[in-house]
Amino acid sequence: MLALEQEIKKLIISALNLEDLSPDDIDASAPLFIDGLGLDSIDALELGLALQKNYGVSLSADSSETRAHFASVQTLAAFISSARSGT
Repeated sequence: MLALEQEIKKLIISALNLEDLSPDDIDASAPLFIDGLGLDSIDALELGLALQKNYGVSLSADSSETRAHFASVQTLAAFISSARSGT
């Protein structure tokens, strides 16, 4: 799961043009929005598209479940891992 978390951190940096950050600067358990990384709703859309393109996951923009998946890098990794295994 740590390798997947690293991949997601790199994807966040790339997709959102956060060149001033390195993957090590992103705490996998920290919130992605408001506190923590401080992403906003536009960032969420861009990140969602990047996740769909890279991992083939399906996300619903107005789903509370999707918001839970976007809580942190760890929750995104768990979601992608679960989607890959078909559970």
